[in-house]
Amino acid sequence: MPEELVNAVSLVDKHTDKDRVQVEGERAEIREFVSSLTPDEIKSGGWFTRLLSLSLNSYTEKVDWQYFQEKYKGVPADGIVEQRIKMAARYAAIEGGLSASAYTATVAATIGSLGGTSPATVPAAVATVMVDVVYITRLQLRLAYDIAVLYRVPIDTSDPDDLWKLIRVAFTIKGGEVAREGVVKVVPVLMRPLIKRFYSKGVLAAGRALPVVGKVLLQRNVIKIGIPLVGVPLAALVNRYTTQIAGRHARAIFRNEARIIELAGDLSECSRHPRLLLWVAWLVMNADGRVSDDEALLFRHLVKLVAEAHQVVDEQLAHLVDLDPEKVLRRVESEEGDLSDLLDAAARVAGVDGETNSRERKLLAELEARCRPSRPEAGTN
Repeated sequence: MPEELVNAVSLVDKHTDKDRVQVEGERAEIREFVSSLTPDEIKSGGWFTRLLSLSLNSYTEKVDWQYFQEKYKGVPADGIVEQRIKMAARYAAIEGGLSASAYTATVAATIGSLGGTSPATVPAAVATVMVDVVYITRLQLRLAYDIAVLYRVPIDTSDPDDLWKLIRVAFTIKGGEVAREGVVKVVPVLMRPLIKRFYSKGVLAAGRALPVVGKVLLQRNVIKIGIPLVGVPLAALVNRYTTQIAGRHARAIFRNEARIIELAGDLSECSRHPRLLLWVAWLVMNADGRVSDDEALLFRHLVKLVAEAHQVVDEQLAHLVDLDPEKVLRRVESEEGDLSDLLDAAARVAGVDGETNSRERKLLAELEARCRPSRPEAGTN
């Protein structure tokens, strides 16, 4: 067996009896849930819709930022997130090992023909596979929620937009995102093609119905069935690495949003011209003809925080369709007093999504000229 797979297997095997007991207890809960599913719910993806309420309702009531502060007293968010990812990956591997005995090619065929079975019963082998699928789905969904909470990114699971955002972060990882974030480096080279194949199984687009998510998740997990890997339970390794990737992807997304929320808070707090701040920020974001995802996120949080801290809501800006840069620059020019807070804010907004480009630098120079117009020197007529 290649050394990297030996190392991977040793990581899977490193768990305590306490971990195993925890996983087996959770599997018992999930087994009860799976026993209530019909073949049609499994095949159509309807199981995922039912799982959401089971996974999140009571969990989100119990788990908040204070919960983690008490559990990991004195540990910064980054440290807690890393521990949660490692724990989730460990649990995922244990569960995969427990489920692996049911994974055969005949099971895959059975899942494909579920529509022809009794509407009231699910074959035992398929039920065992569904325990694995549901366990990993719930684990990764809760892990993403934990990471959002730890970075203090607000997620209201009763809000459809927030719920879809959580689902998207937890499960809609694409090959390009995995490569860009570098999270695939945790996976042994020999397993990377399989992991990429796992994430290529179905694309989840915004606005898709929840059952579609369930169908895609089931399709992804079927690749673990009936593929022996030099005597290693493939389910254990796939579970481990996909959970690690899901956790690191969630960390990249929510840590970035936390950075943007922090920036929005700083801009609002330091502003002496909150209404003009919003116009200048929007002007800078449109300097290069497009508003990036990070810029849009910053503006959304900035509008909210300025309204809360300064009681400023600009209806004219809210209803704006076409931005006229010269009108905004004239607003700046007509403002009296020290405008250094606006210049500082403009520079920070320009850099929110990376290095400033030539159009942004040109606009920043123009803003500085309008904020600091030349004045006649003392003693001249």
